[in-house]
Amino acid sequence: MPLFSQKRQFDPRLIEMMDQPDPSRTDLLGALENLDTLNRYFGSHRIIRRFLRRWIKRNETVSILDACTGFGDIPRMAVNWARSFGVRVEVLAIDFQLPTLEIARQQSENFPEICFEQADLLSFNPGRRFDIVLCSLALHHFPWAEAVEVLRSLDALALRGVLVSDLERSLRGVLGIYLLTSTVFRNPMTRFDGRLSIRRAFSFREMHELAVEAGWGVFGHRRFLVTHQALWLEERK
Repeated sequence: MPLFSQKRQFDPRLIEMMDQPDPSRTDLLGALENLDTLNRYFGSHRIIRRFLRRWIKRNETVSILDACTGFGDIPRMAVNWARSFGVRVEVLAIDFQLPTLEIARQQSENFPEICFEQADLLSFNPGRRFDIVLCSLALHHFPWAEAVEVLRSLDALALRGVLVSDLERSLRGVLGIYLLTSTVFRNPMTRFDGRLSIRRAFSFREMHELAVEAGWGVFGHRRFLVTHQALWLEERK
């Protein structure tokens, strides 16, 4: 795979190390902790807090689905934010990878508001909908047709708002990730997965086209700091 391509390249034979069936627990924990740090300081948490403030009022009771939760850092951040604003929240966090989910559960022992469940997002059928549906740094894991289905599934699961945030593939983003994983985040799993992620992320135009193909109708889409972008639906009935 080239360092950077104007058109997205997705080879299904290439699998991120943390998505392997039986990854090294030590390497996995290190990579997840690195991802938490990246989310805290390089954009993902900031994007989500922005929309939580936009969509949730003080003293509300709100249900949240966090799809492809990974380390569970986003549900924990959302619960901490809700506690500080007097919001009663219940979060269902799902992920397909059981080793990752087990670590997320252990890290969330002091967060009774969060329930974790192993599930494949494309076949997930909880029999209910959620006020807010989140999906962060996961869409690039899917080939185009499945990414469209992911957006349709997230739409169907939401009552009020959907937020999908991810990396934006660009030459600047690729060079930035390569620099970070050569200097600060040198865990082998972080290096391999981070570099693969930015190369198979969607460009800004491709992300827009995904939402259109998924039938999202009127939706928001913008760039955020540190090579992030987000799609969202809101004001749902």
